[in-house]
Amino acid sequence: MRLQIKGTFFGACSSQEIDRKQWVPIIPPMESLLDSVWVLVSAFLVFFMHAGFALVESGFCRRKNVVMVLLKNVAVVSVASILFYFVGFGLMFGDGGPWLGMNGFSPAADASVAGAPGNMPLFVFLFFQLVFAATAATIVSGAVAERVSLTGFLIFTSVASALLYPIVGHWVWGGGYLAETTGFHDFAGSTVVHAVGGAMALAGVIVIGARKGRYDAEGRPRPMPAHSFPLAALGVLILWLGWFGF
Repeated sequence: MRLQIKGTFFGACSSQEIDRKQWVPIIPPMESLLDSVWVLVSAFLVFFMHAGFALVESGFCRRKNVVMVLLKNVAVVSVASILFYFVGFGLMFGDGGPWLGMNGFSPAADASVAGAPGNMPLFVFLFFQLVFAATAATIVSGAVAERVSLTGFLIFTSVASALLYPIVGHWVWGGGYLAETTGFHDFAGSTVVHAVGGAMALAGVIVIGARKGRYDAEGRPRPMPAHSFPLAALGVLILWLGWFGF
């Protein structure tokens, strides 16, 4: 951008004009680099949120379940990443119709995947969406903490990452029926990530019920002291930071 200044130095603030014709456009490779760096930084922040989820859950659960909670949080990221890459990404962003995509499975090896929106490389966009898919599944982890086995939760994570989250995501972000027919706009993942994760968590809580020993024979709640409030507080702060990546 160049500024044409008229008059004296003291009058520059009131007399400077922006010559739009002389603006220097951003070089396309540089634009792609800046877009990629911005999206990757956001993706790293969202990925770091899983450390916050793990600390919050382990801090509020009982001491005997800390190891299982931490293992569950690591496993959900691993399983969700694999399933979303091989199945979920194609259902979410592939071409096929208003309800789900039909191509783009294993996107790095699928020649039908043209690329990411804008000027980003495909792998940048893929990683950004992958951490969101894992986050939606991790939301459920906190709701069912101390009430579900590792095997059962990983089965749920597989279904959520490969089917439930991608299909809803296709309706909104993948050019599906909500985006095309109603003009629906999702704000910072409030629907695709948070509402979907919250709905799955609510369903899990209703089906599984309360933790064993939470109520006595007369239905009165029993106290279950948290393991570590400092860990929970640290996790909240990490989540607070990570949400800026949304």
